[in-house]
Amino acid sequence: MFGRSIRLFEIFGFAVKVDASWLILAVLVTWSLAGGYFPQAQQGLSPATYLWMGVAGAAGLFASIIFHELSHSLVARRYGMPIRGITLFIFGGVAEMEDEPPTARAEFLMAVAGPIASGLLALASYVLVLLGEGTGAPVALLAVIGWLSFVNTMLAVFNLVPAFPLDGGRMLRAALWHWTGNIQWATRLSANAGSIFGFVLIALGLLNLVSGNVIGGIWYALIGMFLRAAAASSYMQLQTRRIFEGEPVRRFMVRDLVTVPRDITVQRLVNDFVYVHYHEMFPVVDESGVRGGVGIAQIKQVPREKWDVARVSEIMSPTSGENTVTADLDAVDALKLMRRTGNSRLMVLENGKLVGLVTLKDLLHLISLKMDLEGQQ
Repeated sequence: MFGRSIRLFEIFGFAVKVDASWLILAVLVTWSLAGGYFPQAQQGLSPATYLWMGVAGAAGLFASIIFHELSHSLVARRYGMPIRGITLFIFGGVAEMEDEPPTARAEFLMAVAGPIASGLLALASYVLVLLGEGTGAPVALLAVIGWLSFVNTMLAVFNLVPAFPLDGGRMLRAALWHWTGNIQWATRLSANAGSIFGFVLIALGLLNLVSGNVIGGIWYALIGMFLRAAAASSYMQLQTRRIFEGEPVRRFMVRDLVTVPRDITVQRLVNDFVYVHYHEMFPVVDESGVRGGVGIAQIKQVPREKWDVARVSEIMSPTSGENTVTADLDAVDALKLMRRTGNSRLMVLENGKLVGLVTLKDLLHLISLKMDLEGQQ
């Protein structure tokens, strides 16, 4: 993802969100359809008609991607895989899985559901065009539906490429996993395939740039770079699980704590704590124990001129399930919580008492060290 997402609606219990980067894709699709594709495909229509055709095409693409990702999500739910929601961004969409699939069969069925859904949409759109031509439907409408048939066909075909994290790559991983019983090896191989395919797209983008197709070249290159990064990230996530699964948070927490009183001013918090210790979040305590956490995110919400009057107690985030974990919690679950909430530092409690902090920076550093020392690639 590129930034914060905006929740649009909910369907079948899945929240559908859109990343701000999706607006770039929507504008580009509308512009290219209204200014290039439809005027060439259906000549003689008014500029206003082409504009509305472009808008309708972009909306249809929006719905098609949601349908594709929804099919993944429904199958994932069937096999007990939690999905946080569906997010659309500049390169398409993603069903946000919280965990790895439980079996190779579950992954294969979840992955293949997307291309099947897109293929069915393509077929249904093609049938509608044939029916419309027989009944004299407006040519502008038929052109939009015909384009949606084409784009869903391309969506299905592209996602069948055996390159992780595309659907075809997940199908490849599932097959290798089923064959060998080793999900780590299967992920590394399919992720390497994704990295190679990404490199091919980047090379294709450079060739298009040299030949004068600037827009197409940029898109190929961007998609290639995205796929390479996503493939590497997917393998890293699996390595992270291998390293931390079954290990309690207490093993990785920091015990040397810097806490702040709840009654000091924001100005003193900044001067005596943030600028001295450089932490992004500090536990807030009083005589009763830990009361919450305060850090950069809360300070930025206070106008600079009010730092000398606002108190930590007024801006802190109270202790909750989003900023605290128990010492016995599996470290993998702590990482999931960090990813879901965006909190990079979690307070560790034992019998309700603050005993440490677990930080994303320390966990990532440990992953790097272990992979370096153990020769992981």
